[in-house]
Amino acid sequence: MTPANGAPARVGVFGLLGSGNLGNDGSLEAVLGYLGDEHPEAVVDALCGGPEVVAARYGIPATRLHWYRGEYRTASRAGAVAAKGLGKLVDVVRTAAWVRRHDVVIVPGMGVLEATLPLRPWGFPYSLFLLCATGRLFGTRVALVGVGAAPIGDRATRALVRRSARLAAYRSYRDALSRDAMRAMGVDTARDEVYPDLAFALPAPPASAPAGPSGRVCVGVMDFHGGNDDRARAEEIHRRYLAGTTRFVRALVEDGREVRLLTGDACDAPVAAAILDAVDSPLVTAAETVSLADLMRETAAADTVVATRYHNLVCALKSGTPTLALSYAAKSDALMAGMGLDAYCHPAREVDADRLLEQFRALEKSSAELRRTLAERNLAAAERLRHQFTALTAALFPTTDHAHAHTSRETP
Repeated sequence: MTPANGAPARVGVFGLLGSGNLGNDGSLEAVLGYLGDEHPEAVVDALCGGPEVVAARYGIPATRLHWYRGEYRTASRAGAVAAKGLGKLVDVVRTAAWVRRHDVVIVPGMGVLEATLPLRPWGFPYSLFLLCATGRLFGTRVALVGVGAAPIGDRATRALVRRSARLAAYRSYRDALSRDAMRAMGVDTARDEVYPDLAFALPAPPASAPAGPSGRVCVGVMDFHGGNDDRARAEEIHRRYLAGTTRFVRALVEDGREVRLLTGDACDAPVAAAILDAVDSPLVTAAETVSLADLMRETAAADTVVATRYHNLVCALKSGTPTLALSYAAKSDALMAGMGLDAYCHPAREVDADRLLEQFRALEKSSAELRRTLAERNLAAAERLRHQFTALTAALFPTTDHAHAHTSRETP
């Protein structure tokens, strides 16, 4: 696992890490666990959105992804527009210099090849393209590991995503829909594998014994405004989502149920606060979570989970708790189907509290059977992820006997 000169391999991790999204950071944690277990001599650092958080939490050196600190704020003034444009040019040099110092760069999970949430092409898709292009230029192996992908309507975003995927040395996906989406975009996926989401590799807390029909319900909320193609009606979608979710929480409280609100990103906090204010009951509280481990502890202590964010769902399923998805994208439906709960999905764009309550009650009636199903599916997911990490070692850290045997390079 060392370069030809015998020095420890230099491994970079890349992405919107340390930026407040717990799912992204959980994927990073899973990859760092793999590197620590299988390649402890590797020298690891990050190019990421929140370098201070990553350095403090994971103990690795970290560099800011963008030169311009206002990258993800809308630029309206001429000065801000000019600074953002200059930042795009500066980032070419910064990214190239960082990539060149590494033997391998891993993009850990995340939906880096999709636009199911609002996304501009010159934001993260541009950053990912710079990474993959400079990796190819300097001979640094770039791996997109367990990533999410989806059909993309915007032409510029789709072109950047397609070219990035083609330039990567290794690709694997968190569901078959992702691989199909990249194939439809013209990427050769013949040697690309599908594995469970990387968060399933994280340790899960022991599940609590069910407390009966009066037990706690975790409700995972999201600052949901639709996807990249829904910008014109984003506020309408958000109002409908918030109203339906609030009504559902209020109905649970009227039944005497304790409700624990969960978030998965810093931007979700106002949604939880709005529901707390609207319901105004001591039975409703909001959890303070800073990691997927915190989310798993919350979901493991619940009888039932109803959640929107993808990694809220992953944490609930990983903890073995019967779960109902407020689904905003095909990836959520695929996740639920893979864990045997495909009957328990509800559209996040059109939350119908009455229908949601019906599905919730049906879920609770089947709780014991579903817990057994989740236990079996979690064992299978863990085994598949062991194969993922074995394949990753073969692809990124080959011995002289099988160098590059498992890489999936192709001509862009």
